[in-house]
Amino acid sequence: MAEQITAFGHKNIRSTHKTTFEFTKNRDLTPRGNCIIAVASDKGSSDLSTRFKKQAQNPGAEITVTITAGGITEIIKGRGHPNLTFTHPTDIVARTSEYICSRTLMIKADKSSKQLDKDLIEKMKNPDQKIEIQITVNPA
Repeated sequence: MAEQITAFGHKNIRSTHKTTFEFTKNRDLTPRGNCIIAVASDKGSSDLSTRFKKQAQNPGAEITVTITAGGITEIIKGRGHPNLTFTHPTDIVARTSEYICSRTLMIKADKSSKQLDKDLIEKMKNPDQKIEIQITVNPA
């Protein structure tokens, strides 16, 4: 099961957060939003399909996020959890921790925004840069 998301870069993308990365439907970003790596996303957590959500809630579900911008691709792997709710209307957050809230896509991610490819982040600082995001779930 896969979800496709399109988002865009922003001049204030910092990608320095140690435990998360985030996509948001919001178009504005202040320098304080150091985990946000894409804005103007066409989906928030609540927009993900029911089928995807159910599979991601399986114990042991494996979730893979593939981010592509300007010819550079990054792959991040994490886990689903039965307590994921996917109810936030604008944000999707991947976490290296096990913290869960309405914005959480996956926990135990193997990378945070700070660990993403620096060349990819440079591309994401361009407001005209289209960012393609594929999220797949293997319910295990």
